[in-house]
Amino acid sequence: MSKRRIGILTSGGDCPGLNATIRGVAKACYNLIGEDKIDIIGISDGFHGLIHNECREMNPSDFSGILTQGGTILGTRRTPYKMMQVVEDDKIDKVAEMKQTYKSRKLDCLLTLGGNGTHKTANLLSEEGLNVIGLPKTIDNDIWGTSVTFGFNTAVDIATEVVDRIHTTANSHSRVMVIEIMGNKAGWLTLYSGVAGGADIILIPEVPYDIEKVAAAVDSRAKAGKGFSIVAVAEGAMDSSEAKMKKKDRSRIRSENGYVTATSRIARDIEQLTGFETRTVVPGHMLRGGSPSAVDRVLATKFGARAARLILDEKYGYTVAKIGTEIGENLLSDVTMKTKFVPLDDDVVIAARDIGISFGD
Repeated sequence: MSKRRIGILTSGGDCPGLNATIRGVAKACYNLIGEDKIDIIGISDGFHGLIHNECREMNPSDFSGILTQGGTILGTRRTPYKMMQVVEDDKIDKVAEMKQTYKSRKLDCLLTLGGNGTHKTANLLSEEGLNVIGLPKTIDNDIWGTSVTFGFNTAVDIATEVVDRIHTTANSHSRVMVIEIMGNKAGWLTLYSGVAGGADIILIPEVPYDIEKVAAAVDSRAKAGKGFSIVAVAEGAMDSSEAKMKKKDRSRIRSENGYVTATSRIARDIEQLTGFETRTVVPGHMLRGGSPSAVDRVLATKFGARAARLILDEKYGYTVAKIGTEIGENLLSDVTMKTKFVPLDDDVVIAARDIGISFGD
């Protein structure tokens, strides 16, 4: 029997746990299938590398010592799904070139580690006849069908530490501190880190806010003798008027007014409505960097091992998922074009409201 040849790539934004997952896949493949019966081909910089045939043969030693390493040893790049079937000025048919690389490298399977956009392209390639397995990565935790994605737990830990640290300076100066946390479409990261860090107000895309009610929550704390407030804001948060707009109209109006996210406007409005000194904090890409948490290392290893099982069973067209307490998989076709939003009746939302956290609604 000839060797199985497995291509693997990481696409989209980086996050803690990518290398741990790559390691989990490789070690499980070597153990389950046999080190002498499998070749792993690393594809550089996501789908860009697949398009341009930028690949390299990996050795077992390449997967040692990377469990705790942040980022990705393969490199990553954003290649928007909406452009995958568009021939641009370079005259490259991206889908055709990816299929050609797959064929020329004699791949038996392609593993794609990424978020929603990556899964869309993975499903496209699966529909084009390639053997594809997805692995759900994103700090946003917004991939449909899995209760958690690797990278999320670590980002929650980092964001929570930011909120923790901001408490002391907010208290010292009697300020309102508005912290912008990544999450453009879904508010999972802001919700969990806001609750874990003791934020007083949490604003997420799923719950359009009324700035008057946000200001009222700040005033209420001041009247209760609390000299500071912490507002955790998802970058995709929007007020009730913006929620009624189409995305392109919302983006245009924000651009015309000189801002991209609502954070700076929220801080300005709070200061104007309450008279309290207000500052913004944007931890940004720090949330995606560094070593994965112990929880993410275990999850990444379990996801990687499950992908190896799918390869062993030649079960393609799926993405690995945590379903309840078990590690399983979903059809790629079922996952794409969907986003896992925070439900308004989520138990964390209910608990947050019960302890008096305001969502600005």
